[in-house]
Amino acid sequence: MMKKMSISTSKTSLVLFLCQIISALDVPLDSKLLEELSQPPTITQQSPKDYIVDPRENIVIQCEAKGKPPPSFSWTRNGTHFDIDKDAQVTMKPNSGTLVINIMNGGKAEAYEGVYQCTARNERGAAISNNIVIRPSRSPLWTKEKLEPNHVREGDSLVLHCRPPVGLPPPIIFWMDNAFQRLPQSERVSQGLNGDLYFSNVQPEDTREDYICYARFNHTQTIQQKQPISVKVFSTKPVTERQPVLLTPTGSTSTKVELRGNVLLLECIAAGLPTPVIRWIKEGGELPANRTFFENFKKTLKIIDVSEADSGNYKCIARNALGSVHHVISVTVKAAPYWITAPRNLVLSPGEDGTLICRANGNPKPSISWLANGVPIAIAPEDPSRKVDGDTIIFSHVQERSSAVYQCNASNEYGYLLANAFVNVLAEPPRILTPANKLYQVIADSPALLDCAYFGSPKPEIEWFKGVKGSILRGNEYVFHDNGTLEIPVAQKNNAGTYTCVARNELGKIQNEVQLEIKDPTMIIKQPEYKVIQRYGQVSFECIIKHDSTLLPTVTWLKDNDELPDDERFLVGKDNLTIMNVTDKDDGTYTCIVNTTLDSVSASAVLTVVAAPPTPAIIYARPNPPFDLELTGQLERSIDLSWIPGDENNSPITSFVIEFEDALHEPGVWRYQTEVPGSQTTAQLKLSPYVNYSFRVIAVNRIGRSQPSEPSEQYLTKSASPDENPANVQGIGSEPDNLVITWEPLKGFQSNGPGLQYKVSWRQKDVDDEWTSVIVANVSKYIVSGTPTFVPYEVKVQALNDLGYAPEPSEVIGHSGEDLPMVAPGNVQVHVINSTLAKVHWDPVPLKSVRGHLQGYKIYYWKVQSLSRRSRRHIEKKILTFRGNKTFGMLPGLEPYSSYKLNVRVVNGKGEGPASPDKVFKTPEGVPSSPSFLKITNPTLDSLTLEWGSPTHPNGVLTSYTLKFQPINNTHELGPLVEIRIPANESSLILKNLNYSTRYKFYFNAQTSVGSGSQITEEAVTIMDEAGILRPAVGAGKGYSEILFATSPVMHTVRPTFYKVQPLYPRIRNVTTAAAETYANISWEYEGPDHANFYVEYGVAGSKEDWKKEIVNGSRSFFVLKGLTPGTAYKVRVGAEGLSGFRSSEDVFETGPAMASRQVDIATQGWFIGLMCAVALLILILLIVCFIRRNKGGKYPVKEKEDAHADPEIQPMKEDDGTFGEYSDAEDHKPLKKGSRTPSDRTVKKEDSDDSLVDYGEGVNGQFNEDGSFIGQYSGKKEKEPAEGNESSEAPSPVNAMNSFV
Repeated sequence: MMKKMSISTSKTSLVLFLCQIISALDVPLDSKLLEELSQPPTITQQSPKDYIVDPRENIVIQCEAKGKPPPSFSWTRNGTHFDIDKDAQVTMKPNSGTLVINIMNGGKAEAYEGVYQCTARNERGAAISNNIVIRPSRSPLWTKEKLEPNHVREGDSLVLHCRPPVGLPPPIIFWMDNAFQRLPQSERVSQGLNGDLYFSNVQPEDTREDYICYARFNHTQTIQQKQPISVKVFSTKPVTERQPVLLTPTGSTSTKVELRGNVLLLECIAAGLPTPVIRWIKEGGELPANRTFFENFKKTLKIIDVSEADSGNYKCIARNALGSVHHVISVTVKAAPYWITAPRNLVLSPGEDGTLICRANGNPKPSISWLANGVPIAIAPEDPSRKVDGDTIIFSHVQERSSAVYQCNASNEYGYLLANAFVNVLAEPPRILTPANKLYQVIADSPALLDCAYFGSPKPEIEWFKGVKGSILRGNEYVFHDNGTLEIPVAQKNNAGTYTCVARNELGKIQNEVQLEIKDPTMIIKQPEYKVIQRYGQVSFECIIKHDSTLLPTVTWLKDNDELPDDERFLVGKDNLTIMNVTDKDDGTYTCIVNTTLDSVSASAVLTVVAAPPTPAIIYARPNPPFDLELTGQLERSIDLSWIPGDENNSPITSFVIEFEDALHEPGVWRYQTEVPGSQTTAQLKLSPYVNYSFRVIAVNRIGRSQPSEPSEQYLTKSASPDENPANVQGIGSEPDNLVITWEPLKGFQSNGPGLQYKVSWRQKDVDDEWTSVIVANVSKYIVSGTPTFVPYEVKVQALNDLGYAPEPSEVIGHSGEDLPMVAPGNVQVHVINSTLAKVHWDPVPLKSVRGHLQGYKIYYWKVQSLSRRSRRHIEKKILTFRGNKTFGMLPGLEPYSSYKLNVRVVNGKGEGPASPDKVFKTPEGVPSSPSFLKITNPTLDSLTLEWGSPTHPNGVLTSYTLKFQPINNTHELGPLVEIRIPANESSLILKNLNYSTRYKFYFNAQTSVGSGSQITEEAVTIMDEAGILRPAVGAGKGYSEILFATSPVMHTVRPTFYKVQPLYPRIRNVTTAAAETYANISWEYEGPDHANFYVEYGVAGSKEDWKKEIVNGSRSFFVLKGLTPGTAYKVRVGAEGLSGFRSSEDVFETGPAMASRQVDIATQGWFIGLMCAVALLILILLIVCFIRRNKGGKYPVKEKEDAHADPEIQPMKEDDGTFGEYSDAEDHKPLKKGSRTPSDRTVKKEDSDDSLVDYGEGVNGQFNEDGSFIGQYSGKKEKEPAEGNESSEAPSPVNAMNSFV
């Protein structure tokens, strides 16, 4: 039997509401689904347990319930069936269990007092309501009584009793006068909890005739009035003061019982003069904070929401100047039953198990009883799937007939709790509640949540597919929630499309498609920037955006996070905000916010309004360092850092760089933490565990970076297990029988705690082996020994410290050590493509025999011998490497007509395998190289002798040589080309019938059966004819003789065409030196273009110093080097400007030794100068005499030619530069009577000329003055007759010219 105990109406409603919420969570709150599913009744609304009604109005007893099918309702009254059909005053609302008792049409409320209970029933069970106690409210009148006036002495205490009539519910008491004005109350005069009016001491002003107590009955909205009470205060002098005395409660102790959750009210009112002050304490404890209140001038202690912990002794102390009095109230808190675990509705599938748990507490401990469909479970129909175990009902292998509504009743002497919980056994095929083809739109790189709300019994399994015929979705890129939702944590463009959700259980299958569209994120590609503007100027902030073409953005501008001022100076454009005529109030932060239906972005900039700049120029500098760094909001993984910026020095701060120091692992080392915009002065920083942080801030503007701020205070984060594992894990064997596992160790701040170690694990891949693990210290390598050769291993390395392990690491594939390959490539074939290229083929070796990573193949090849020479030479092997698993390779750069050998080897990371058998192949003939040399000797008037060497690389069997030659005139025009074929066994040839005094150019090459090789060229000159042969006429500017020579049978001419060419080989040769003590005369011979600009380079022989360079003035062919050091060997060479750096070969000479310091320079002595002047005068006289004689007799050898032609080319020696005029014979080839001839190789030989420089003077030293003039005396030697046919047509040397002149 349920106990009828009072409990607050609000608490009962809250418990029922929570029960409904809990039960609703078992079945989706889908209206369509709820309409279709069968469900036992559930009470949704009922009247309070203690229901006081107004006797003047109709009584409405609520009872609402839901279920499928809709439930029917019945009532009991005082434990028996209440037949409402037999009482005309009672009706039940349609589709409801709510009763309406008609009192206003003659019924009496007192007749319907009692205990009512509602039952809601359908085919799946019955739910019952609480016992609802109906009582009409009462507001009785005061009984008639005669009240005597109260005569009280001033200073005495007084109590005016109210004693209101007993009503239902109890009335509210208050005191007023005849004018319906509340009587004033104070520490001295106050109303007690029982309604009496207490005077701690009366005063003369308390005298009045109308102390009236009123009782207000809220249910009936009536107020009852007591007869007025008269109080008269009389005075006696003097007024006697008294110590406090308690008016209520009486005695020194009392007790009070209160229920858990109610309001505890304790009262102490004291009499005394002066008026006592009341103070409250709890013995052995503190008054509960936040729940303790003092009322009625601290005479009432109020504690709300009391619990068992509030039990104890409470003492009130009344004190005035004369003493004190106290009273102890012993409070005991009892408890009506309250829920610990209320039973929850169960929705089960046939064959499933479940439990109903009903747990409650109270003081005293409540008893638990169960009912099934409103009937005590002991007498309810049996259910084999049900077993009651105290506060729990256990269901095993339920069937559809097991559906019922169970009631749990928890009761003690202070009240009861009743809860309904149904067991609904359903067998339903799957249903998908998400609308079909629902469209989801998300921003790229954001999470996408695709719903698949479902229901079924048994619970369906959910699978997702992409596309209509796609495969089932699996993998780490998807998250599958229990409610059927598919989550794509980071949606990308390729995730767009149709997704299909399939729900299936043993009763059926259903599917639904939804659409996913991925949109481009909205971005501000040009953000507003910090601006400093002068007052009354104009400023503009830009906000250029980029967005998805299918989304419509809206741009909003804010000032200081509020709307823009309503001012026409603010102009909002499409992508900017312009402020005209800026004033000081425009200073602030302006924010551009871009919104679409899917995302929102914003950017801010600060506007600083300044006065007009001062006259002096603004000095821009780096900002001053920030200061006053402060750490707040300390958490394990984050902290807030704030600072005050330093002076920006006229250049706005664009950003702040935050650095940190880890005093625990890297003291003194500052590392980058983050960077924030210059408008921020706070930053939330992410932290790592087990790091002793301190921070500093650096300000940045356009000028540069500030000095770092002073470091902040240190903050040591707590230790934690590692967040990450080592990176770059590798498994590579160093020997054939080991596996070396390496990794990059974690840095100090990554360890997250002390005791950093690593768990190294490995197992052989593709073999059913368990992991082998070992824990090592903070190192970076571990060697596993005894492994098979080159087998794959799975390897992983996990970090750990004293607090635990890092997350499970990923596995990498490594290999144990390699060994040399075992097998050589087979079936090696060589295909010779041409004389220098061959292609090699081979069969690949089996991969298992490689015993390592296949890197490729190497071809070793070498030349055995040349087939043309049949001679062996030193074998030089060459190697070509072909990467990867190739089966062929090309051999370039082979020598033609040679025998080669080769072999092939496979290569792995350990080295090379065995070589294949040597393969021999031969290259065919090729064209030969150029002949090794070509020399032209023995020049005569009409012949030249050619000698040559065979080619260094014949590249086959030589068949012949080809010689081509042609004349070259003085203007470098080429004459007819003559070609001669020469047998291969010849090594020299004499060319005859050539033109005399003519330069020829020769082209010479060798041939094999394949073709002609490269050619070698040379030039030579036939000598001048001295026999008086007339010079042939020069025709049409050709400059060559028209006389042809007879050709041999192997010679033939080509078409005699001439064309101008540049000389192929300009030459500077026959560099000679004549050195004195401090100077040297350098002369040379030149062949090449006219108008060449020469220079002389010299230096100390054997020295590594740079060459010194002297420019030669004009196109002359000698130069005097001055300023040389006596007794020193010098090197010299001559070059021509503009001829690609062409230079002569080097020559070496040595200056004469220095004279002793006591010797006197004869050239500076007066007598020597006088003697030289006399000699010069004599020579002049002699010359005059000679001229006179020639004019008279004419026996001077050259006189006739001078008289006949008056040749202007004959010039005296130039005294300014020491050079001699050249004699030019323009009409014939007669040589000078006195002089030497220079052979074709341009060397001056003793046997060819008696006029050597040695004949003039006493040696090398002293032949020339420093200006190059000749000072030697004519020796008077008899000139030799020139040999016939050996004269040169070239210009005489300066010495010969002097001989001719003299």
